[in-house]
Amino acid sequence: MSTITCKAAVCWGPDEPLKIEEIEVEPPRASEIRVRMICASLCHTDILCQHGFPSPLYPRILGHEGVGVVESVGEGVTNIKEGETIIPIFIGECGECLNCVSGKTNICFKHPLPLDGLMPDGTSRLSVGGQKLFHITSCGTWSEYMVINVNYAVKVDPSLPPAHASLLSCGFSTGYGGPWKEAKVKEGSSAVIFGLGGVGIGAIASAKMMGASKIIGVDINNKKKEKGELFGMTDFVNPIEAGKSASEAIKEMTGGLGVDYSFECSGAENLLNEAVAATIPGRGMTIAIGTGVKQVVSFNMFELFANRTLRGSLFGGLRARSDLPIVIQKCLNKEFELDVLVTHKIRLEEINEALVLMKQPDCLKIVIQIGVGQEA
Repeated sequence: MSTITCKAAVCWGPDEPLKIEEIEVEPPRASEIRVRMICASLCHTDILCQHGFPSPLYPRILGHEGVGVVESVGEGVTNIKEGETIIPIFIGECGECLNCVSGKTNICFKHPLPLDGLMPDGTSRLSVGGQKLFHITSCGTWSEYMVINVNYAVKVDPSLPPAHASLLSCGFSTGYGGPWKEAKVKEGSSAVIFGLGGVGIGAIASAKMMGASKIIGVDINNKKKEKGELFGMTDFVNPIEAGKSASEAIKEMTGGLGVDYSFECSGAENLLNEAVAATIPGRGMTIAIGTGVKQVVSFNMFELFANRTLRGSLFGGLRARSDLPIVIQKCLNKEFELDVLVTHKIRLEEINEALVLMKQPDCLKIVIQIGVGQEA
């Protein structure tokens, strides 16, 4: 195996446009695989990392959602073979550590969330002009080739449309896990989802699957209403049009009590208090799923003192190897209309245009075509 030269979108700094560069991708080392990317998709977290969240690592290749074909495998890799299709994930599941054995969490001690932009051994397989490149979490998908530790890759059936597979790397799956794995929503209960992007739509689909009878979506963009209804949303609140806070509107819709479950999927720090306040005193549960730029937020403790529960969530509580394949199979069974989530498709060379498109009101998910001759 030799080093591959390919194209990638490189982020040189927080205030600079991404630049398509010729980069070098080294062969995979032990427990690693090198992947030829078919397509990737954009997530709000990618934009946060572009601007230095959680730490300013440059130059950097962004992107953590995607799908590709294994080009080569490193020493010791036996569970994934050349030619197989995989999606990257940002947390692993060893099945042996205290957390994995407990069955109560998806936070694996052996394969945790990587935040240093490097491989688990502290090095990088990527460089540009001889300069080391960082990536985002476990990999960088906005590149024609990438290297990822095999413990952060999950195989998918190649018959699954690449665009759909890409959405399962994070966004939709993260939302889907919230009601299913974190809240364990009860049949006949009520739920509210704040932020109807890819994550929020996933949460709506999951709440419906779990049997929630009232599913309220909250967004300031009315164009999200139709999409939410397609996945099971029963009611919609636009706080700006309502002329009142979301929590007030939700209490009015629920006889003054609030909902059983609340899912904050936008990452907007000002909505976390609203999400908690929208739940029933004494037993309401809020799951914080969305990623925001602020790591410290002000919080109204009075709402929690009413015996409400607030729980943080990573990847919606999904375990990489135990739970994600179930979501993948549901997509293969066409239980979700994921096509309606993909509002734009672009080429890698148009990546900066995609960052502008994300701000458009009709934009939900953008898929980046990377592989030559392969339709996303």
